[in-house]
Amino acid sequence: MENSNKSELHTLKTLMPYLWPKGQSDMRLRVVIAMIALFLAKIANVYMPIIYKQIIDLMTEGSKAVQGVDPATIAFAVPMGLLFAYGAVRVASVVFAEIREAVFVNVAQRAMRRVAIETFRHLHALSMRFHMQRQTGGLSRVIERGVKGIEFLLTFMLFNIIPTLVEIALVCGILWYMFNIWFAAVTFVTIFGYIAFTLFTTEWRLKYRRAMNKKDTEANTKAIDSLLNYETVKYFGNEGHEAERYDNSLASYEKAAIKSVLSLTVVNIGQATIIALGLVTVMYMAARGVANATMTVGDFVLVVIYLIQLYMPLNFLGFVYRQIRQSLTDMDDMFSMLQIDKEVTDKESADDLRIKGGEVAFEDVHFGYNEDREILKGVSFTVPAGKTVAIVGPSGAGKSTISRLIFRFYDVTGGAVKIDGQDVRDITQSSLRASIGIVPQDTVLFNDTIRYNISYGRPGASEDEIKKAARMSSIDKFIEKLSDGYDTKVGERGLKLSGGEKQRVAIARTILKDTPILLFDEATSALDSETEQEILKSLKDVSQGRTTLVIAHRLSTVVSADEIIVLDHGKVMERGKHADLLKHNGIYAQMWQRQQEEK
Repeated sequence: MENSNKSELHTLKTLMPYLWPKGQSDMRLRVVIAMIALFLAKIANVYMPIIYKQIIDLMTEGSKAVQGVDPATIAFAVPMGLLFAYGAVRVASVVFAEIREAVFVNVAQRAMRRVAIETFRHLHALSMRFHMQRQTGGLSRVIERGVKGIEFLLTFMLFNIIPTLVEIALVCGILWYMFNIWFAAVTFVTIFGYIAFTLFTTEWRLKYRRAMNKKDTEANTKAIDSLLNYETVKYFGNEGHEAERYDNSLASYEKAAIKSVLSLTVVNIGQATIIALGLVTVMYMAARGVANATMTVGDFVLVVIYLIQLYMPLNFLGFVYRQIRQSLTDMDDMFSMLQIDKEVTDKESADDLRIKGGEVAFEDVHFGYNEDREILKGVSFTVPAGKTVAIVGPSGAGKSTISRLIFRFYDVTGGAVKIDGQDVRDITQSSLRASIGIVPQDTVLFNDTIRYNISYGRPGASEDEIKKAARMSSIDKFIEKLSDGYDTKVGERGLKLSGGEKQRVAIARTILKDTPILLFDEATSALDSETEQEILKSLKDVSQGRTTLVIAHRLSTVVSADEIIVLDHGKVMERGKHADLLKHNGIYAQMWQRQQEEK
């Protein structure tokens, strides 16, 4: 319980800067005005029953004075000023509440927006290691629930819970002042008992809610993962298997949800019992006061109205409190992501990369994704400015790791990766990645138009620049044949395009980025021979005059490289031109022979 409270206080402390934003005096002024309006609304709300009591007492006295007179004339015994005052105060209560809502909505929406975008930016800043270990569906649910949690917390805690507590304090004070301490004491004890019971039972049933959250996330993650891999599911005819996996997750959620609802029943019965006991006790005390002539009928009505007025938000308080606790849990999950170490960060003294020619050098590089398994073991090579170097080798040799280190998705554990003599760890990541264009093996496109996917290489590029890039990648004719042209939607992950078409879009995107360094990471390995040759021609045209590193499995794609490096078990085993490596009759020559036989 203590650790939970500390966590909730920490969550609220984390949220406060977003509600009281530094350097934004207009937002702070809105918060102040909203709080004033909130207090005035509660003052008006508490004063209404007092006016009503005065009207009842005057009508009671007036009716005694005019006994035997037509009842219709009794209304004249009530000063019209009180009636107008009651109406005015009731309207004022609503007006101040609406003013509070209208003024504060900007603060609430801005806070949610800032938290969401900060979390989103932070997730993009985290290392590839984090994203390979976490599933995107689960992350999206955490953010979604966290933002909704903030909205609920602001809506109900600031404008329901706190105002209700203020109203309770005012009512207790009024009852004590107008009658005696016992009315205030019974009201306070009832409320304290209600709150204590709610706290205890909420803590008890919170484990069921957390279990629901966990199972909900698991089910959602499995569903998204299955749908994203729709083709694979179809290839293996595993629709039934996927449905069973999803159903198992839903069944676990179902069990947790049933336990949560049953425990909620116990909570609701207990809360209703406490409130009923308090109501009966206070009404009995008021009734005795009227019978003893120490209280008027108006006093009795006042007490009843106050209790009914408190009963509604108190009855609501149980639900709100449970939701607030859940919102705090959801917010804590989201804020905890902001505490995750970025792993790869810019140094405070980091400068932008200064490109002179674009030479890329690996100097005795050591690296492993895990401490107990080293992938690269002292790799050294240089890609001279404007030249093309290819890296080949069997699967698992560490080829793709090379590209991730160049982009600095990970930091080397030994040695250095340098561009024009500058260690990539000493320069800003944004300038580094802005200087490198890549055509990956698995081209993933956004579920948007072809235009958008090409322009992703340089957002804001003109229409002419986009079309020029399409021409250079030889995809312009294909696009022009489409009914919607550049406005054609490519589908999720580009499923509506063939492998070759996706690769050409990727090439166009890289052309548009216009970088001095190019990286082709097995860009044609998934294509047929004819399409491969067409793509290779496009890649050759694009790489003219640029520093180019080609990572390949098919040796036929690298025969014209200025140098070929053979990587195996994380070490450089051979290097040289195609013809020289064949004469050497080593690993490269054996790989070449095998691939020729497979044709």
